[in-house]
Amino acid sequence: MYVGATEFVGKRLWEHRNGLVAGHTRKYGICRLVYIECHASMIAALRRERQIKKWRRQWKVELIESLNPDWREIDQDWGSPVESALPPS
Repeated sequence: MYVGATEFVGKRLWEHRNGLVAGHTRKYGICRLVYIECHASMIAALRRERQIKKWRRQWKVELIESLNPDWREIDQDWGSPVESALPPS
């Protein structure tokens, strides 16, 4: 499981899917996006990222499943089951 923040979700997802980002995601082949949050600023997004990274794995699973119980992938065109539940940016 990977938690990260970015201003350009589509670009970051493409990088992960193509193995261009060194580190945890490439090492473990993590390339599926199953949960996303939008924040008003990068500072708020980074604060939330740090918060979630400290959580137990089960709490992260529960967060994902609260909006995406089947862990369906959120594809690049954002035609996802989670899209309608995202908070306004």
